[in-house]
Amino acid sequence: MTSAMHAPSPSPGLKGRLAGLALSSRPRQWPKNLLVLAAVLFSGEYHNSSSLLAAVAAAAIFTLATAGLYLLNDAIDAPRDREHPVKRRRPIAAGVAPIGLAVGVGIVLSAAALALATVLAWPFGVALAVYLGLQVGYSLVLKHLVILDLLAIAIGFVIRAVAGALVIEVPVSPWLYTCTFLLALFLAVGKRWAELGGEARSSAARPVLDRYTPEFLRTLVVIAAAATPLSYALYTFSAPNLPANHVMMITIPIVLYGILRYVYLLQNNGSGEEPERVLLGDPGILASVVTWVVVSWAILQFGGG
Repeated sequence: MTSAMHAPSPSPGLKGRLAGLALSSRPRQWPKNLLVLAAVLFSGEYHNSSSLLAAVAAAAIFTLATAGLYLLNDAIDAPRDREHPVKRRRPIAAGVAPIGLAVGVGIVLSAAALALATVLAWPFGVALAVYLGLQVGYSLVLKHLVILDLLAIAIGFVIRAVAGALVIEVPVSPWLYTCTFLLALFLAVGKRWAELGGEARSSAARPVLDRYTPEFLRTLVVIAAAATPLSYALYTFSAPNLPANHVMMITIPIVLYGILRYVYLLQNNGSGEEPERVLLGDPGILASVVTWVVVSWAILQFGGG
């Protein structure tokens, strides 16, 4: 009886391992790669079927690459994740998906994505290679360095946006850099703030948290929350690709509401540790995103003047 009670749990079969790998590729994070489509939307190239197909293919390739990177990241973090009250349930940390298998699949997916990107358009392949290098550097080193971890996250989003412009061969607007960087930085700072104050905090799982303070992160949230809508407002009446009648300015309140709503959730609900859950799970945030996309498209389509 005693030996039966202490018998080890059976190891997962092939189906369980594959399910663990699929979960570790973090499908909830994949919508981030829709940022690759920003260039085709704001350049008006969505009217060109070849450009639209190339942009969609680029987003799919980025999704393939990020799936591989998440597997590699979880394999690297597995020892620390086991010390975290929530992350220890991740399939790789929990032993459902073997570390060696995760590393192998992650490398294959990332390499396949890079090959496909180079075939699609070599500048896009270069951008993806830079992104892969940045993310590997983040997983190994940068995420342990205060401030640099936040900048690395934000730059990763900028590379997504720039890659989308490179694949359809349109000029990369400086506003694309600025607005994307500041918004991503805002989300990254909010994530660290929520991690630092959350019940699931564990410096063993994320050592960099020991080098942040709530006061410092609160200051960064204020700065990013102010700079993001300001940069977007400047974009709406100065970007050369927008209608000359400045009608795009009517979207400023939508963006401002989304930012302020996110700050409200950070302060009152402790949300932000998983930004994708907030963006897709909060009705107010989701409504602001959908409204902004629809109104922006309508303006670009019909608002010229």
